[in-house]
Amino acid sequence: MGLIKSMVQSVGGTLHDQWQDLIQCENMGNELLMKKVTTPTGQISKGSRIIVAPGQMAVILDSGMIVDATAESGAYEFDQSSSPSFFGGQFGAVFKEMWQRFKYNGTPAKGQAVYFFNMTEILGNKFGTATPIVFQDWSHPIPNQMTGTYSPMRVEVRCYGTYTFSVGDPVVFMQNVAGAGDEYRVDQITDQMRAEVIGSFQNVLNELGSSVHKVPVMELPSRTDEIKTTMDEKVFDQPIRERGLKLRGFVVESVSLDEESNKKIDNYELSSNSMMQQGALVGAYANAVQDAAKNENGAGTGFVGVGMMNMASGGMVGGAVNAPFQNAAPNQTFQAVDPYQQQPAAVNTEASPSVEAPENQEVKPKFCSNCGNPVTGNFCSNCGTKVE
Repeated sequence: MGLIKSMVQSVGGTLHDQWQDLIQCENMGNELLMKKVTTPTGQISKGSRIIVAPGQMAVILDSGMIVDATAESGAYEFDQSSSPSFFGGQFGAVFKEMWQRFKYNGTPAKGQAVYFFNMTEILGNKFGTATPIVFQDWSHPIPNQMTGTYSPMRVEVRCYGTYTFSVGDPVVFMQNVAGAGDEYRVDQITDQMRAEVIGSFQNVLNELGSSVHKVPVMELPSRTDEIKTTMDEKVFDQPIRERGLKLRGFVVESVSLDEESNKKIDNYELSSNSMMQQGALVGAYANAVQDAAKNENGAGTGFVGVGMMNMASGGMVGGAVNAPFQNAAPNQTFQAVDPYQQQPAAVNTEASPSVEAPENQEVKPKFCSNCGNPVTGNFCSNCGTKVE
C-alpha cells in the first residue's frame, strides 16, 4: 500500500473521471500545523488522487499505522499494491529514519486518512519576559580590593523580540502533541512555545554573560546570530525539539533594565568619572608644584597658585598628594619651604662688646653682603661672611 506519483498531464481535467477520490489540503497558511483529510466513508479507495502542495508533507494512516508518507510536492495515485514512497522529496534522509522508528507505532485511529503537515516556517511569533531576567554584565566590572580581581555587575533585564519555528519531525509532533485529531492550529501551542522559548533564551543569557563571552548587556539586540548559534550548540531548545518542532529564527528587538539596575549603572559611571577627574587634578597639582619650584623669579607666586588650586578643589588634590604622609609619626610634621624666601636670622646668644656711638652721630646698621641679614660684629652670624 502506498503512493504512485502521477504524470503531470494526468492531473488536468481531461482524465478527471478516472480518479475515485480527490484528497488535498489547500493553503495551510500561518495558522494550521496539521490537518486530517479523508473520504466520507473513511476509506481511501484504490486509484484515488492525493495532491501534496509545496511546503506540505502527507502521511497516510491505515488503522493507526503509518503506511506511507511524502514531502515531495505533486499529485499521487493511491495504490494498495505499491511500495512506500516515503523516501522521496527534500526530507528523504530524515523521513527514512522516521519510517524505521515509527512505521509500526502510529497514533491510533480508525479507517484510512491522510494527515497533512505544514512544513513551512511559522512567522511573527512574539515573546517577552514577564519578569526581569538576571544578567551578568561585564561592561561594568566591579573591582575586588582584596583579591585584585573583577566581577561582573548583576543587572536585571527585560527583553522583547520575535521567533519563528516549523514542524521538524511530523511523526514526533503527531505522537507527542497533535494526536489524531482533525486539525492542530498554531494558537494551540503558542503559549507553551513562548514559555519554552523564554526558558531557552534565559539559558543563552547565562552563557553570554559568562567570563568566556562577556557580552555587554545593551549589545544583546545586535548579537542575534550568536544567540541562535549558542542555543543550537548547547541544545538549550531541547524541550521544543522533543515536541517535534524546530526553532528556526530568533531576534531580540529591545532590551531594557529595571529601575534598580539603572541606578547601579548611573552610580558606577558617576564614581568612575569622579575617579578620573581626581586623577587628572592630582596630576595637574604635581606638575604645578614642580613648575613653581623651578621658577627662580616667581617661586612665591607659583606656590600661591598651587594653594588656590587646592582650595578650588575643596582640598581634594592636596589631600591626594599628601596621602602618603598620613601615616607619619604623631609628633612629626612636614612643611613645604620656599628655598628662595628670606629666612629669619639666627639669634646670636654670645655676648658682644657694646659700642657706644658718638654723640649726635647716626649709627647705620650693618647687613651681610652675602645673605642680607642684619649683622652685629665683624662676621655674619648667619652665613659667616666677614663684614667690612
